[in-house]
Amino acid sequence: MEIVKGNSATLSNFEVLKHLQKVKSSKMKPNGQLATITYETIRYLEETPCSQETPESIKECVKALAPFNLSKTEILMIINSPPTSALEIQLLIEESEERLTEEQVENMLEIIAKCFPHIKNQNDEDEEEPE
Repeated sequence: MEIVKGNSATLSNFEVLKHLQKVKSSKMKPNGQLATITYETIRYLEETPCSQETPESIKECVKALAPFNLSKTEILMIINSPPTSALEIQLLIEESEERLTEEQVENMLEIIAKCFPHIKNQNDEDEEEPE
């Protein structure tokens, strides 16, 4: 494999998962180590939030987060690992304390919960498990 244009675009976990699933189901299946890497990556990504995302939900989220003046990398991190708390937003967004008010953080959490409703469900299930 040869890289034609390095850093021309970044892919979300959702896009990587869909591409690898297409490669796996195509006639030209990967061989040897590439097949193992493809299988393991698909298996990992299917356990992450990206497995339940849709192109529409991602577009909706990107559009809704536009007013917050986030970098492309910050938006990508939010899509790949949707935050469910203010602390997680603080970890994903550089200098978030200076750039965002508490109200903006709450608005972001609402937008993310609306675009990716499956995220909230996963966290609620995790909280109920241990006793």
